Amino acid sequence: MKNKRKNKIVLSNIDKLVAKLKKSEMPLEEFLNELDSFKDTFYDNPELEFELLLSNGLPIELDGDNIYLKTAKTLLKDQTFCIVDIETNGSDVNKGQIIELGAVKYKNGKVIDKFDSLVYAKQVPRYIQEVTHITPKMLEDAPIIEKVLSDFKIFLQDDVFVAHDIKFDYNFISNSFKKYHLGKLENRKLCTIALAKRTIAAQRYGLDFLKELLHINIDNLHRAYSDALSTTHLLQESINNLPINVQTTEDLINFSKSNNIINQGK
Repeated sequence: MKNKRKNKIVLSNIDKLVAKLKKSEMPLEEFLNELDSFKDTFYDNPELEFELLLSNGLPIELDGDNIYLKTAKTLLKDQTFCIVDIETNGSDVNKGQIIELGAVKYKNGKVIDKFDSLVYAKQVPRYIQEVTHITPKMLEDAPIIEKVLSDFKIFLQDDVFVAHDIKFDYNFISNSFKKYHLGKLENRKLCTIALAKRTIAAQRYGLDFLKELLHINIDNLHRAYSDALSTTHLLQESINNLPINVQTTEDLINFSKSNNIINQGK
């Protein structure tokens, strides 16, 4: 009889801290003691580490002498989502880079802000040019990667990071931040592929297929801002189909990871 191995999810210290804050607020002193006990912090001083978490987008806030997770209390209508898409000239951040970054700020059914920038790069592989229609000529006068990333971090703040392939976009941007000494991402995150599988009946969940299914008439597929805007429409469609008990932002994030998949075989 073969032993079955279960894939263990290894939580970081910050993930464990967030898990506690999702349940209830925490005294500031206890929170700082937790930070002080971590071995993988950037600073030895927990107060400085706390400030770093804030600057990296973790949505925590002081209420008197207690720390709470804002997304655990924020109703969906009051939450600002930042829907993000990137185009890159390679899948590995150590060998490639972002060549276009687009994002949409979305709150209570309305687009409230946008971010759209090409990024300077010397090379764009031919197959990526064919998919994105981004050429090296188009990038010659674009801002350098450090400038775009710095501007985007200011734009993002501590909003919920949303993408239609969260692992790629979130990790690539976070690793790019680290590469250029801009910190990393600690924002709460939401994958619209996962959410769509629990709210929209479809044969496939690629962005192009869902756009056609939902009659999202936005051109320029595989361009960052256009795909971010398409994903915004998809996010709203998913929100429209949520069960009534999903009220807060953390409810939404939890639901996107639940067993409530519409087409279990897909």
